[in-house]
This record gives sequence, C-alpha cells and structure tokens, in this order.
Amino acid sequence: ETQAQTLDEWQQLHELIGSSDGKKFRNFAQGLTFNIMISHANEQLKKMSDRYLLLADTEQPLMLNVMDNYQGGQIRTSKNLSGGESFIISLALALGLSNMASHRMQVDSLFLDEGFGTLDEEALDVALDTLTNLQQGGKLIGVISHIQALKDRIPSQIRVVPQTGGVSKIIGQGVQKLS
Repeated sequence: ETQAQTLDEWQQLHELIGSSDGKKFRNFAQGLTFNIMISHANEQLKKMSDRYLLLADTEQPLMLNVMDNYQGGQIRTSKNLSGGESFIISLALALGLSNMASHRMQVDSLFLDEGFGTLDEEALDVALDTLTNLQQGGKLIGVISHIQALKDRIPSQIRVVPQTGGVSKIIGQGVQKLS
C-alpha cells in the first residue's frame, strides 16, 4: 500500500512535468517564470492605464494575451494589438523584466529606441508620464526618437546633427569636444 502511494505520487509528478526530452519540465519552469514576469508587468501597466491586463494563454501557457477592460474584458492575443497598444504592453513587459532583474542587481537605466511614432497623443502622454515617474524614482531614462512632439516635451537632450561629408556633431548639456 505504501509503495502504491509512492508510485501514485511519482506518476502524478511525471504527468505534470515528465517527458523523455525534458520538454514538459522546461515548459513548466518557463511557465513559472513567465507568470512572475506577467505579474511584474501588470504592476507597471496599472501605473500607466487601467485599460489592459496581461494574461498567460490557457491553451499555450507561454503565449501572452491581453484583456481589454475598455472593451468589456475582451481577451485578445498580443499578436493583434495596434502599434500604440503594442508599445504600452512592451514598455510594461520591459519594466516588469527590469523589476525581476532588480531583485538580484540594481537596474538604474532604461533606454528606449523609437516606437513612439506609433502612439496617438493619449498613448504618448501615458508613456511619457510613466517614464517621468520612473525618472523621478531615480532611474536614468534614455529615449532615442525623431518625433517632434517627444522632443518638445523632453527638456534635457543630446542631439546628433548631421554635417557634411558623413560626419555628425553631438550637441547637448554636458557634451564636450574631446581633443
């Protein structure tokens, strides 16, 4: 009877995570980490908007779905988000991942390269407010963009100005020419 109970426990464990190629266990472990990242990303997303909630797909646990609270809680795959929605979700995921890493090490900087061109005015406001809050919380935020509305709202800038002959000049506060 004791051996049968032990066998039953091992069979249940095998059903959950056992396979000859290790795929079940790998998916199980990645799913745990994925869910932790989603949780951290949702904390960041709440600071930006009450519209979205990230969820792991029930059929494919390593796929991301988005619940849209402004559309009656409709759940969509992350593959069919608009450009602005994708940017906000990506920013939340990056910040969530940064929070996960910061448990082991301090992450003091975040650099964003483009993506702002896909945002409407409201989404741009949300993104900039979020970045401002992070900056006020002690993070160094670097944004690379050609969007004029963004340039107008960020007072501290380093600009790259093209010159003749394929050379560029760097202009900005604290920038000095090296001899």
